[in-house]
Order: sequence, then C-alpha cells, then structure tokens
Amino acid sequence: QVHLLESGGGLVQAGASLRLSCAASGRTFSNYAMGWFRQSPGKEREFVAAINRSGGFTLYTDSVKGRFSISRDNAKNTTYLQMNSLKFEDTAIYYCAAQIQGWGAVSRDGYAYWGQGTQVTVSS
Repeated sequence: QVHLLESGGGLVQAGASLRLSCAASGRTFSNYAMGWFRQSPGKEREFVAAINRSGGFTLYTDSVKGRFSISRDNAKNTTYLQMNSLKFEDTAIYYCAAQIQGWGAVSRDGYAYWGQGTQVTVSS
C-alpha cells in the first residue's frame, strides 16, 4: 500500500506558476512510476503527465507540453508538477497516482494508488 498526499494547489491569476507536490508513504517510493491527472467539474479525469521510476523519462499530454514539468526526488519520496504559464482551462482538481507495472499509462486504470487531490484555480 502506498499513501499519496498532494499539496501546493491554490488560486492564481492566468500566467502565474504553481508547484504541486505529492508526498508518498508506505512502500518504497522508487518502486513506482508516478503520474498526475486532473479533473474539472463535469469532465472526466484526464492524464496530465507521467514519470518513470528513476525520473529519466517523462510524458505529457499535448495541452501542457512546454508549460508543465514533472519531476521526482526518490530520496524525499516526493513527485512534483511544476506548472508555468497557467491558463483558465488548467483549473481542476489535480491528483497524483502511483503505477505498479511499467510507466507512462495515460488511463486511470493503469494506476493502483491515488491521492485525495489538490484544487488549482486559475482566474482569467
């Protein structure tokens, strides 16, 4: 079992930056690939970014490429999502998730463990 806790969300103006953190506890963090998803009201939860176990490979959905950056610090059992040039349409609850097999899954089904989420609101 892995417990995930997101933090760092908030209310910002368009063009601003935020850094989300996801702290893991329980089993060895480096055994899991990690991902970030987001969900807006009335919409399905969608894939945002993923990172492999070592942090050497990353994957992004097209709408955040060049603006968001996923990273991890295995010594701190934490993964991050740096979000720059935020847009109104980035407003959502952001969730981190842990993937057991492989890495880079873009479907919710690929992840075994989820955090509670952190709200990001971007005002236009």
